[in-house]
Amino acid sequence: MKILLAEDEPISRMLMQRTLQQFGYDVVLAEDGRKAAEILSSEDGPRLALVDWMMPELDGPELCREVRQRQNERSYVYIIMLTSRQNSEDVVAGLESGADDYLVKPCAPAELQARLRTGMRILELEGKLVKAHEEMEYKATHDSLTGLNNRAAILDFAHKSLQRGAHQAKPTLLVLCDVDHFKHLNDTYGHPAGDAVLEEVARRLGTAVRGGDAVGRYGGEEFLIVIPGCDRAAVERRCEDIRKAVACVPVVAAGGELSVTMSVGAAIYEGKDDSALEPLLMQADAALYRAKAQGRNCIVVADLMAAL
Repeated sequence: MKILLAEDEPISRMLMQRTLQQFGYDVVLAEDGRKAAEILSSEDGPRLALVDWMMPELDGPELCREVRQRQNERSYVYIIMLTSRQNSEDVVAGLESGADDYLVKPCAPAELQARLRTGMRILELEGKLVKAHEEMEYKATHDSLTGLNNRAAILDFAHKSLQRGAHQAKPTLLVLCDVDHFKHLNDTYGHPAGDAVLEEVARRLGTAVRGGDAVGRYGGEEFLIVIPGCDRAAVERRCEDIRKAVACVPVVAAGGELSVTMSVGAAIYEGKDDSALEPLLMQADAALYRAKAQGRNCIVVADLMAAL
């Protein structure tokens, strides 16, 4: 594990570096507080630090305060302050500046190693908490079967896209897709086959969109695609690309190849009302209904929605 050693006195720095290397740490050195702050703020900077109280540029407490101010920008840094000061007022000042622990110089190697192990345990715990939070956040915004945005997340993305489009005078395209004859597929081949079809359709839709677009499972066998800034002249081409991405190759499921197609309904909005999501969804849904009525496996684009 990497550890930052911030110490301006050369002999003390060399001796402490050797001790830390004997403990198995990869030691990164800083000769002043400003350099230490830059290292700790870098993308791959150490998350464990030993900093001297008295240093040029920034002293230990100032360094701690600066690191804590940037805390939201990166993972937590565990800081142990090194000093020859021993009175309680100094201990309190060091800890209140943002240090996690405090060691009086010269410190015994065994005590130093024990304090560092405590820091590592705390960092490991923080890592587990961050991972658990990310997993909870992912589950709250993604569909468990397909891994796509869930209904709430894709609608939130659509709403924000409309807001940006209204402010930047750029259109927003909604594409509503429905797997054709999905109930028959489920009834004939079973729900595992149906799930496999939905997973593969989701994967293909994901490859059919671009970086700034978003795909979500709208419900059941329906998917919603949000394409911000789509030029009106490109709407039919983008929708046709999406339809073809699903229909191009049979889906392998239930021990064989299943022909899967989608009906596609689309609606585009170029107005300035950022609350137009609900009527835009209604237009896309009506276009999807017409696509199904026209024989499925086709696209229907609603008339340009009038500016509200």
